Amino acid sequence: MVMNRIVISPVSIRYRQISNIILSWLGSGLILTSTSLAQQLPPPNQPAPNSSLSSTASSVNDLYFADVIVRGRPIFQVGSLADISASERAQIINRRIASLLSQSDSISEVKIQPDNPRQIATLRVKNRVIMTVTEQDAQDFGLGLEPLAERWATLLNQAINKPPLFIDVSQRLYETIRTLSRKTIENLPLLLGAIIVIFLTWLVARGVRYLAFNWAQKTEGDSNTEILIGRLSYGGVWIVGSVIALGVLGLDFGALLGALGLTSVAIGFSLKDVLSNYISGVILLAAKPFKINDQVVIKDYEGTITQIQLRATTLRTYDGRLVYIPNQEVFQTSITNNTASPRRRSSIIVGIDYEADISRAKTVILETLKAIKQVEPNPQSEVLVIELAASTVNLEVRFWVDSRRAGFLTTTSFVSQAIKEALETENIEMPTDIYTLVFRNSPLPTVDIQAE
Repeated sequence: MVMNRIVISPVSIRYRQISNIILSWLGSGLILTSTSLAQQLPPPNQPAPNSSLSSTASSVNDLYFADVIVRGRPIFQVGSLADISASERAQIINRRIASLLSQSDSISEVKIQPDNPRQIATLRVKNRVIMTVTEQDAQDFGLGLEPLAERWATLLNQAINKPPLFIDVSQRLYETIRTLSRKTIENLPLLLGAIIVIFLTWLVARGVRYLAFNWAQKTEGDSNTEILIGRLSYGGVWIVGSVIALGVLGLDFGALLGALGLTSVAIGFSLKDVLSNYISGVILLAAKPFKINDQVVIKDYEGTITQIQLRATTLRTYDGRLVYIPNQEVFQTSITNNTASPRRRSSIIVGIDYEADISRAKTVILETLKAIKQVEPNPQSEVLVIELAASTVNLEVRFWVDSRRAGFLTTTSFVSQAIKEALETENIEMPTDIYTLVFRNSPLPTVDIQAE
C-alpha cells in the first residue's frame, strides 16, 4: 500500500524542539508525550472513510497534526494520511479511548498486533482496535514501524492506568507549559504589535497631557481645572490606545460588550464606591469649591488643602497631620472655605461698666483699630452694643483681617490686647461679674461681692 508523504512544516518542527527542551527541564518525573503528527488508518475490517477527502484538501483545510487525548490530557500526536485529516483521525481515536474509559476503571493492557503484509500495526485492547500505526507515521517520526507502535502503546498504557499523584501533576504541568510555549510562539507577532501600540499610547498620552495642561494654564488660570483637563486628556488617549491594542490582539469586541452587559450589575456593585469617588473627584475639580492651599473645614477636619486627586482629597491640619478624605465624602458634606476671599471678619466681645460712657468707649475702640496696620480699613470696623449683662454692657467689636489662619489669629489677639490697654488708659472700667448675696432674717447688711 503506497502512502503519500506528509511534509512537516518548519513551525511544527520548532514546536517539537521547544517541547523537548522544556521536558528536559522538568526531569524524569514527567511522562514524555510525543509530538508526532500522524493520522488514523481505518482498521482492517472496517470501511475506509470517504475517499473524496484528498490529501491536498487536508493539507490546506486541516492541521498536519492533532492530539490524542486521554483523561483530558494530550498524550501524543498523530498526523494526516492520504485519505483522512489529522483532526478527523484524532477524533476517531479519542472517541474509542473515551468509550473504553467509560465502561470500566480497570482496562486491559494495550497490545500491538503487526500486519506485515500491509506494513501496518494496530494497537488493541482485548482485540478491540484503538488505532493503526502506518508506515507514513514511521517516516514522520524517523522510527521503525514496530518501535513507534511500542512507544505509542507504552504512552497509552501509562495514560489509561491512573498514574501516581506526583507523576500526574508533572504530566499536567508539562502539557500546560508546552501548550503555553506553543501559543506564545503563535501569538508572538500579535503580542509584539500590542506592546508597540501600548508604548506609543504612553508617549502620545504624555504629550497630549503636557499640551492640554499648558493650554489650560494659559486659558483657565485655575489649578483645579488644569489638573482636570490634563488627567482627562491623558485618560482619553489611554482608552483609545487600549482599544487599538486589544484589536491588534484580535479581540472580538462584540463578545466583549456582551460579557460586559452580563456582568455590568456585578461590576457596578463591586466598584460602586471606587467609581463614586472618581466621579465625585471629577465634579469637585470642575465645580471648584476649593483649590490647593485653601484653608477649609470638611466634616470634623480643618486645615490646608495640599492635593486634589480623582480618588481622594488630601488636607493638612493645623497641627501638621495629613488627612486623606475620599472624594465621595467631600462631595456629600458641607464645606467651609475660610480663604475663598482674601479678607475675613473677626470679632471680640468687650464688657464695660454700666456707669461708663458708651459713645466714648466706642470712639476709643475705633481709634485703636485704625492705628493697627493689620486691620483692613475697608470694609470699615464697627462697634455694636449686643447685650446688657448682669454687671457689664457688652460691646461686639467687628473688624476685617487677612483670611489666612495665621494672620487671622495673630491680628485678633493683637486687637484684643490693644483695646484692653486703650480702655484702661482712658479709665473706662471693664468689671468682672458681680454677684449680690442677700442674707434673709439676718441683722447683717447686704454686701456686694465682686468676683475677682
